[in-house]
Amino acid sequence: MTTFPLVFDGIYTPVITPFAADGEIDRAALAAQVEHLIGAGVHGIISGGSTGEYYAQSIEERIALARLTRELTEGRAALVVGTGAIRLDDSVAMARAAREIGADGLLIGSPPYAVPTERENALNALAIERAADLPVMLYNYPGRMGVNMGEEFLDRVGRSRNFCAIKESSGDINRVHLLARDYPHVQLSCGMDDQALEFFAWGARSWVCAGSNFLPEEHLALWRACAVEGDFARGRRIMSALMPLMRVLEQGGKFIQCVKHGVELAGRRAGPPRPPLRPLGKDDKRALAQVVRVLRRTIAEIEADRQGAAPAAPRPVAEGAVA
Repeated sequence: MTTFPLVFDGIYTPVITPFAADGEIDRAALAAQVEHLIGAGVHGIISGGSTGEYYAQSIEERIALARLTRELTEGRAALVVGTGAIRLDDSVAMARAAREIGADGLLIGSPPYAVPTERENALNALAIERAADLPVMLYNYPGRMGVNMGEEFLDRVGRSRNFCAIKESSGDINRVHLLARDYPHVQLSCGMDDQALEFFAWGARSWVCAGSNFLPEEHLALWRACAVEGDFARGRRIMSALMPLMRVLEQGGKFIQCVKHGVELAGRRAGPPRPPLRPLGKDDKRALAQVVRVLRRTIAEIEADRQGAAPAAPRPVAEGAVA
């Protein structure tokens, strides 16, 4: 295990799981993806998040993926392992495996479908945390999980110092205010991409962003402008350039497909999603490519203005998927 402090700081990428044509995990493609992210400068990688399609994998596959990702990162970036599952036993198994492989932290959400009370949800999270005794980033996503991590939940889990961050994905800006004002000891992490600027204004130090799978430099540019340099004027310009991407990612329930195709546009293999999801159609691929092309050029110009230099040539965007 590396010696990262109990601080979730920077860009954390919930890494995709590349699949081969036969549906098996493409280990070489995952290695290329992890290497690219680390080379771009992301601060942490999350294995087994929803962007990684954990729900379509067995526990054995998820543990093998986490172990492989640990080997690939080699201590060069923090590794956080997602524990999401309907069954508590499965989440505990993931937590124990994370501890065994030397992960740096856990991502703990609410069990989907069960709709537990706040007390039940807190006890569930505490049982997962106790299985590993690792730093925890909570994951509040009521739109997917059916319940909110409210004040009773936060007060109960707050009795353990391991609960040190929360990825807030409710979309409710009042939750950002609540967390920033009433729970300052819990590090606020942006989990709602189109509110990233607001999160940073309220003191968030990290951003868990799926789009950084294929646009890490551009997401890092916003984090650096706001969280590091406090330059919100530049941050607003970068955020404005990112907004069309966020609209494309969120429309039509094709989030994972768009992220995977974005990786392929960047020249790396991602493969198809696992069922029940299906790959993007031609029109969606064309729309994503156009948005990415404009976004890269615009943010390159903004960053060149900051540095007082001519903008770098934008990275090429492939017209189709990688073979």
